[in-house]
Amino acid sequence: MTATAPLPRTDPPPSAPEASSSRLLGMDAARGVAVLGMMAVHSLYDTAPDGAPTATYLVTAGRSAAVFAVLAGVGIAFTTGRRRVRWGAEGRSAATSLAARAAVVGAIGLALGWGSAEIAANILPYYALMFLLAIPLVFLPTRALVAVAALLAAGMPVLSQWVRPGLPAPSLENPTVAQLVTDPLGLLSELALTGYYPALPWLAYLAVGIAVGRLRLADTRVAVWLAAAGAALAAVATLVARWVMGPLGGHAAIAAVTPPELLASAPTVPDFVAVSPEGTTPTTTWWWLGTDAPHSGTPLDLAQTIGSALAVLGVMLLVGRLANPLVQAVLRPLAAIGALTLTVYTLHLVFLNSPLDTFDALEGYLVQVVVVALGALAWRRAVGRGPLESLVRVAARAAGRAVA
Repeated sequence: MTATAPLPRTDPPPSAPEASSSRLLGMDAARGVAVLGMMAVHSLYDTAPDGAPTATYLVTAGRSAAVFAVLAGVGIAFTTGRRRVRWGAEGRSAATSLAARAAVVGAIGLALGWGSAEIAANILPYYALMFLLAIPLVFLPTRALVAVAALLAAGMPVLSQWVRPGLPAPSLENPTVAQLVTDPLGLLSELALTGYYPALPWLAYLAVGIAVGRLRLADTRVAVWLAAAGAALAAVATLVARWVMGPLGGHAAIAAVTPPELLASAPTVPDFVAVSPEGTTPTTTWWWLGTDAPHSGTPLDLAQTIGSALAVLGVMLLVGRLANPLVQAVLRPLAAIGALTLTVYTLHLVFLNSPLDTFDALEGYLVQVVVVALGALAWRRAVGRGPLESLVRVAARAAGRAVA
């Protein structure tokens, strides 16, 4: 994200209805890809019987949530007029609106705290804190957002690695209302730095998303630029991680400070490193910062997943412009799921923690995909906006108008 090549223009989007329609279709389809990816992470096996990571885990873990987070930033840009927010009444309205959005999303997330984190780690309480932390970002110019994203991605993991030994150990349970009341500081520490989706380093995703949301996303050249630049960033980050962990000795250094019984949980040291992080890396050695393992939150992991998210968005924006009937037949259900992201994600968590989930892993995942695709399509045609999406929208608009 620190390349010196000029960014695409941030002029208002074309007024042609078909351009706007294809842009929204592509964005919703990208969200749909993220939701199905996160469902796969929760529903399918993370590891094989010997402890090695599965192919589906390596592909979907981390990347799906990153697409989710970057597109949340894009959504923030859209709610703030796709431009820098000015101080004054406009700024107060935008800040209050985002705070209300955070409150509703956080309340939904805490209400889902009864679910087991071993089945599915709930991202919504972390999102609520991210929305609050994103309030200052909407006041920044676009190029400053890119710089902030780069600083967060490069510096926050280092700061986290340094301070986490002095912080309370995370419970790694889904946050609840009771925890908010009985241990607010411990909950804040977990949501900000030590949990599954730590908000402070993840703020880089939202900064990137807000910057991207200000671009002319209906322009084919912008979509191509996002796809190409995102793929290049992801590839470079992956190659650097392979070099650091291999020839430079990262895997060997980690193995030297890891108890043998932990290393024995996976067939190889690279396999152990790939499945060990749970939102953060161990603090046993600084070499952990050289990995790009899923959910490790390292600089290379953040760069790799930001690149992947940009590539997915760019490709979906391009595909959304295609009139091919077969392409549209695939894209429409994806877009319907993406338009009801919060509702679908909530129902997914409820299902996984209910007696209804009696299926094998793959069978259960496929059942969920079919049900949410058909259900989302039907709801979009009959009603439109999802129920939880409407709740967030109403609360945010009411709060914004109250201080305007």
